[in-house]
Amino acid sequence: MKAHLTRQTFIAGLALAGFSLAAAPALAQSAARIGAPAPAFEAVDADGKTRKLSEFAGKTVILEWTNHDCPYVRKHYNSATMQTLQKDMAREGIVWLSVISSPVGEQGHVDGAKANELTKSRNAAPAAILLDPNSKVARAYGATTTPHMYIIDGKGTLAYMGAIDDKPAASAASIEGAKSYVRQAVAELKAGKPVSEPSTKAYGCAVKYAPVS
Repeated sequence: MKAHLTRQTFIAGLALAGFSLAAAPALAQSAARIGAPAPAFEAVDADGKTRKLSEFAGKTVILEWTNHDCPYVRKHYNSATMQTLQKDMAREGIVWLSVISSPVGEQGHVDGAKANELTKSRNAAPAAILLDPNSKVARAYGATTTPHMYIIDGKGTLAYMGAIDDKPAASAASIEGAKSYVRQAVAELKAGKPVSEPSTKAYGCAVKYAPVS
């Protein structure tokens, strides 16, 4: 009887291990990958309009995960680094979408009115602010921090994902001399070159995810 139970336990363990191994690639494939088509998404913006990635076909799109209460985000906004980058990208004809994935009750959650108020008070310039309280867009892209940056080229391919720059610190002093991975990637795309650093380690506050419904 004991041997029989041991054999059953062993078989059950193998089955569980097989499930885990099978599930891991499936989860990995659900996140964005460099060189692959950027995950399609649909989200309501701060003005209540439904926005889809497909409406920006043919244009370069930048996604910026943000949380106004995060000190790393504050570093870039208080110094106007983020706003300047947004405006410079707009002049290049690039669509900048700020994404707020904090669910209700979590740090960084805002409604549309508050999101627009923050944009105005900080003189920010995104083309739209996407509200993602169910974390569907965040899960599709595998966003982990605020800020977390993604660049989608005109063909709809993910060309860059990761940090905004190479200074992973919350202090304002770290901005001086920082290399902007976003500017670098955009310049290389514009020149028809492959992005030399297509994936970097994002830094900042953890994205707050809503429970899977």
